Amino acid sequence: MCIGGVNIGSDAPVVVQSMTNTDTRDVEATVAQINALAEAGCEIVRIAVPDEEAADAIAIIKKRIRIPLIADIHFHYQLALQSIKNGVDGIRINPGNIVKDKIAEIVKVAKEHQTVIRIGVNAGSLQKDLVLEYGGVTAEALCVSALRKIEMFEDMGFGLIKLSLKSSDVPMMIEAYRKIAEKTDYPLHLGVTEAGTLVDAAVKSALGIGTLLYEGIGDTIRVSVTGDPLQEMPVAYGILRALKIRRVGPEIVSCPTCGRCQIDLVGLTAKVEKALAGRKDYIKIALMGCVVNGPGEAAEADIGIAGGHGFGMMFKKGVAYKKVEEKDFVPVLLEEISALDKENKEE
Repeated sequence: MCIGGVNIGSDAPVVVQSMTNTDTRDVEATVAQINALAEAGCEIVRIAVPDEEAADAIAIIKKRIRIPLIADIHFHYQLALQSIKNGVDGIRINPGNIVKDKIAEIVKVAKEHQTVIRIGVNAGSLQKDLVLEYGGVTAEALCVSALRKIEMFEDMGFGLIKLSLKSSDVPMMIEAYRKIAEKTDYPLHLGVTEAGTLVDAAVKSALGIGTLLYEGIGDTIRVSVTGDPLQEMPVAYGILRALKIRRVGPEIVSCPTCGRCQIDLVGLTAKVEKALAGRKDYIKIALMGCVVNGPGEAAEADIGIAGGHGFGMMFKKGVAYKKVEEKDFVPVLLEEISALDKENKEE
């Protein structure tokens, strides 16, 4: 499957998505946020389409961004039709809140434009008959709901489908995706919905998304964070790097600090993270606070510093090669990273 030039599923890399929190009708703010997200690593972005004005904005927004655009539609089938006609790359709908004959109209237009439809099943809007049958919202009920909707779309002759079965309950989310993965080969979009602010969202997403990715389940991911969606990117790529699924961006290995630490490691790490924010090329950087574990950890990285009292020993490809004063840590490290990048390009 291809969404706006980005391959999804099969042997394609796991794709990182996000969603804007701007008013879509405010084109300037929405374009600015989408482009900032793209710069931070977002590969597909979703926007809310609450009314006709927002749907009309799609045509303008599309011309000013470089990543695929997904329209998020609830209840109003006309907005799905309008969004597709205005050039959106995909739509996300919950078929449970749109009547069947109107879904058929959406499918007809989506076929004409070869627009991907994500069927979104959500624990918060599960059909009442399934809630009664399964004694509440359960993983099995979510799976059955998704299968019902797949069958409906297939009966209409439509197969450009992506699926999500989201819940804020991490164990339920994991089990629901496991069940649906056993029953269908459609691409799966993973996420823990309503995951909360940054720390909770990172923990829940690492457990939910990470567990499934480790089992080979999932094709696209979104880390849902209350607040600025730019916060989602480091967490999403951190999950992918930790599982060695994708080697993208800077992986910074730094110790938690203890009484042996003799440099400002917290400040150093923050400055390096800021300086390398948005970097796409993978590099492993070790920033260690002392000479006990520091040299061994730094030696495993592409480049790193093991700190001493007011100085640090710089390691490159496992070899200690330069003593640097603490005040020069950041500029020297960035200079050496640039040199390493140049060497890698020349190889």
